[in-house]
Amino acid sequence: MPADSSSLPGHGQTVCVTGAGGFIASWIVKLLLDRGYSVKGTVRNPDDPKNAHLRALEGADERLTLCKADLLDYQSLREAISGCQGVFHTASPVTDDPEQMVEPAVEGTKNVINAAAEAKVRRVVFTSSIGAVYMDPNRSPDTVVDESCWSDLEFCKNTKNWYCYGKTVAEQAAWEMAKEKEVDVVVVNPVLVLGPLLQSTINASIIHILKYLTGSAKTYANSVQAYIHVKDVALSHILVFENPSAAGRYLCAESVLHRGEVVEILAKLFPDYPVPTKCSDEKNPRAKAYKFSCQKLKDLGLEFTPAKQCLYETVTSLQEKGHLALPASKQQEEPIKIQSS
Repeated sequence: MPADSSSLPGHGQTVCVTGAGGFIASWIVKLLLDRGYSVKGTVRNPDDPKNAHLRALEGADERLTLCKADLLDYQSLREAISGCQGVFHTASPVTDDPEQMVEPAVEGTKNVINAAAEAKVRRVVFTSSIGAVYMDPNRSPDTVVDESCWSDLEFCKNTKNWYCYGKTVAEQAAWEMAKEKEVDVVVVNPVLVLGPLLQSTINASIIHILKYLTGSAKTYANSVQAYIHVKDVALSHILVFENPSAAGRYLCAESVLHRGEVVEILAKLFPDYPVPTKCSDEKNPRAKAYKFSCQKLKDLGLEFTPAKQCLYETVTSLQEKGHLALPASKQQEEPIKIQSS
């Protein structure tokens, strides 16, 4: 931290981050503090030990306030957002249960934008998902997935993909509410997020990698997945907040890998773990990666961390946090350095 914090971009500004203890939100809080912002983070219980990682961040003692708030309790959100110049709305349930997913996601979003309008904030940055972009059975395989794409709600319903359904209707509600209340909203749509954990608990996207290292997954699926580093996601939120010309949606992805490529990278980097080598579907052709464009974020100056580095940092973080046992042969060795390919 420079001695003169008045030169930092966030100096003198207060912003609110909803669901501050989450994987992405924790990194947003960290980077905001690094840039000199004062942050009001909403959490269910400020005294819960699982929020200790936020209090330990550099600058937290002086410029972080944890506020008890619930997405469905308008008054608590109103108090948290009051006095803020911006809001980063990241809080959202992650579940396949339609009752737990859809109503809190939609009503919570409406409440946040309503409170933001009341507080006259400069901009709301809303964390959506590739889930609101990608789920469309009628899209041609040659179509480049970008910010103009939307998930098909009927398809999400029919396949009981309530996470993608909830993310889509929540984002639609955000846009409708923003128009009605005349609030400047910008949306970030990240793909599957990996990278170092700041919080002590494991989140859903990290389990996706952990299962390949613990031996719990004996095979890998014949499917593809897009990946992004958590720090890149956090920084993208801040870039779209700080850049006056930012508008609309921002797809946030580094690369699309087949699960076979993921396990291959993991096996090379961490050969002592029981990484699966067999595909669960060897009858059908290998699923092909879809094309995507993140040109809008590149135009704001975001440089993406390569997926290989992202996977490496995810695993070393799991080791450091005690979620993944270090192989006996490696316990005394220095960590390896990854070269960007």
